[in-house]
Amino acid sequence: MTKNIHNAEDFRVFSLSIELLTTFYGLFMVIWGFSISLISGSSSITSLIPAFIGGPLALIGFISMIKPVYRKALMHIAVVIGIIAFFGGLDFFRSMFTNLYAGLSKLMLMITGFVYVYFCVQSFIFVRQQKKQKSN
Repeated sequence: MTKNIHNAEDFRVFSLSIELLTTFYGLFMVIWGFSISLISGSSSITSLIPAFIGGPLALIGFISMIKPVYRKALMHIAVVIGIIAFFGGLDFFRSMFTNLYAGLSKLMLMITGFVYVYFCVQSFIFVRQQKKQKSN
């Protein structure tokens, strides 16, 4: 088992590490995708798009927690997935609420994708500042 390199000075969002936040965000999106599909009675695979985005995020967050050695690379991949979620959600402005459930999913992707990417960028800035302080 690898040594945990987390310490008290790690970046936190609502007292969660960015890896745990990524895991929870991914699980939220998976649950959202399946719930919206069931509630709307949709037989279209596009209603599961949030789940397709959330699944890899949950996996990346989980792997980052158990294998901290890969954390840097995995969290960079996670932020790219978050950007994809945000840009996918921008489609909301094209069709707004022609389909209520699709509109809600797009709006959710846009808002949560933006917030998630914001927290990731803040985490990257925090880590860079920590490294700078340690080298001085």
